[in-house]
Amino acid sequence: MRSRESFIRLHKFQVDEKRRQVADIEMMIAEFRRKESELEQQVLSEQERSGITDMTHYAYPTFAKAAQGRRDNLLKSIEELDVQLEGAKEDLSKAFAELKKFELLQEKEDGRRKSELSAKEQAELDDVGLGIHRQSAISG
Repeated sequence: MRSRESFIRLHKFQVDEKRRQVADIEMMIAEFRRKESELEQQVLSEQERSGITDMTHYAYPTFAKAAQGRRDNLLKSIEELDVQLEGAKEDLSKAFAELKKFELLQEKEDGRRKSELSAKEQAELDDVGLGIHRQSAISG
């Protein structure tokens, strides 16, 4: 029984760890999306300031080109993180399923033990009741 409880604790820890990983990746994606949006705004602002929106134009602002490059890198990173997130969610799902399997086994075992204990207590009460009944029949 102790080993099963330890195993359940271990699986709970693993599920919690997987949840943290999912949350961390989601936070990173949100942060990258925020930065990507800021860079997009900076590019639009720079294009508006210069009056040039064509990247191939010889006078296109260097800052806008650099910001677009950073934005593109962020978008690639977001795509990679999305893949990692899906993997982390799958790992979480598997870990959660394993935990539930062991928790259900523990519940069945606890229920079986409770039934056995209840049956034993009832048998003891029956013996006590029969003993009192026999005593009163002998006395009477």
